[in-house]
Amino acid sequence: MTDVLLSRIAARYTLHALDAGEFATLKANGMKFAVQAYHAQGLGHVSVMRAKGFFGLMKMDTLIIVPEDKDLPLYSYDRIYAAGNDTLIVELYDTLISPLDLSALRGTLARRTYLAEHDLGEHWYDSIKLAGSISKKGKRAQTPELDALTYEHFEAYLNTPAADTADKAQKRARSAAYVDGLLENGGPPTNAFKKTLGEDATAKLFREVLFKTGKA
Repeated sequence: MTDVLLSRIAARYTLHALDAGEFATLKANGMKFAVQAYHAQGLGHVSVMRAKGFFGLMKMDTLIIVPEDKDLPLYSYDRIYAAGNDTLIVELYDTLISPLDLSALRGTLARRTYLAEHDLGEHWYDSIKLAGSISKKGKRAQTPELDALTYEHFEAYLNTPAADTADKAQKRARSAAYVDGLLENGGPPTNAFKKTLGEDATAKLFREVLFKTGKA
């Protein structure tokens, strides 16, 4: 699905591949990761992570958009295939400078209320996670429905009538504050990377490759 999402970005914005350096491939928490990063001209930073582990029994895909040129929320897509289950998590974080109508994204969720919710528990970033985020879990037989939801939701995100960012420094600061919070307070993926890579390497991965918010 990450290839589909990436192609939808490329249909609207020119993508320039960036060098992921030492993080192009890495191992963490029993998984092997392949990492790519891009600059989407007119949008912002995009990164993709694909992971496999446990003899191919588990697969994880991630796509992150950190808008800079458009005043859109920070977008994080995670998909986990394991033990016959398919888990979809899309989180929208409030890095907005101005109010934005996200009703179209919420509408895609309203059309698929039959898909089971996945309880993520409580986390420090819940206060900045926007309505219209997704957390669903189903069996692999429901993968086509979860794919359809992902696609429709992503199209709604890209079609949201966001203004061009008036103050890029402020926009970058809001995204950086979220990433700094992840590194300081943790979260499920963040903690897994810290345990394997260590705090300094994880900070470098997050600030220079995945989110590209720069050094603290």
